[in-house]
Amino acid sequence: MTRTKRGYLARRRRTKSGSFLSSFRGAHSRLTRTITEQEIRSLFSAHRDRDKQKRNFRRLWITRINAAIRERVVSYSYSKLIHDLYKRQLLFNRKILAQITIASRNCLSIISNEIRKEVEYTGIIVNRVARRMNSGKEEWKLL
Repeated sequence: MTRTKRGYLARRRRTKSGSFLSSFRGAHSRLTRTITEQEIRSLFSAHRDRDKQKRNFRRLWITRINAAIRERVVSYSYSKLIHDLYKRQLLFNRKILAQITIASRNCLSIISNEIRKEVEYTGIIVNRVARRMNSGKEEWKLL
């Protein structure tokens, strides 16, 4: 059987992966074996850090909203604000609220005060009453 050296195909594959890591330093951009190892490692890190980035941004938005709430004269806490937003079925997610607080902090206090007024006016804030179920466990229900 004749020997196949795969010159063109192998060179094309190596240059393709080499161009992906051309900005790396030393052997990580020159030697074929370390290039492939580094390529696998970098793609794995990119995949892992995409999820981590989503978590970090959510934490950042929550921190910004909470800081604005504590700094301004907003009449209640972050968790109650988010709870009342869901009750009123408003389409403010944490990202939008954080952008509003950066743009104008007064706007967040206006929004929270309006939500508070609407919640108290419509009577959505209700008392919780404990009822016994047939199983004998206590369960809280909204009346």
